[in-house]
Amino acid sequence: MSQERLLKVLLAPHVSEKSSLLAESQSQYVFRVTPDATKLEVKLAVESLFNVKVQSVNVLNQKGKRKIFKGRSGVRSGTRKAVVRLAAGQELDFVSGE
Repeated sequence: MSQERLLKVLLAPHVSEKSSLLAESQSQYVFRVTPDATKLEVKLAVESLFNVKVQSVNVLNQKGKRKIFKGRSGVRSGTRKAVVRLAAGQELDFVSGE
């Protein structure tokens, strides 16, 4: 896989209360990824960008919610997330900006 493709796979870290608890307790981190990303691409992207060893990757599709605003119905766009488990003793730090 090309380095350019690996840089485009990860869109952003998904920051929520649940993802923070996963990071602290089980060394798992959640990322928003492109809709066509595979587990292997996510693994290679995280390993190359953060210089860590990835143990496993789980990918999920989250359907967009149906919403009604002023009588008009619509659908929010869906997202794809990846839950990345790191090897023992490894961690990511998004705050420091390294």
